Amino acid sequence: MQEFQAQIDFWKKSAQRSFDAARVLFENKHYDHCLFFCHLSLEKLFKGLVVRNTKKPAPYIHDLAHLANLAKLKLEKEQIKNLRIITTFNISGRYQEDKYAFYKKCDKEYSKNYLEISKKLFLWLKKEYQKK
Repeated sequence: MQEFQAQIDFWKKSAQRSFDAARVLFENKHYDHCLFFCHLSLEKLFKGLVVRNTKKPAPYIHDLAHLANLAKLKLEKEQIKNLRIITTFNISGRYQEDKYAFYKKCDKEYSKNYLEISKKLFLWLKKEYQKK
């Protein structure tokens, strides 16, 4: 476990920085980027849990529900639904052909809703680190 602790610590610290960035981006009305960073922060927390729970390096994937499964976490149906939606923020925020449609979708209310959902998931995942 000792050999993976540096990786786990990196993922946790980096996730916090990404979530802090998401909040700043929301405050500055960069809603599409806010949601992209919400995804990124959750992905990083999941990857740290994958490393901790499997004793293997984090995989090069972005699908949050799949990462949760790899981390051996039990998810409720609502969490799975939200993780699938939030996973799309990674793709929509990254690829040019999807960016404009995503930008238009990300008004203040939509973004505020998913920032709050992401916050709840983020806090839940941080508690998962305290287990075991």
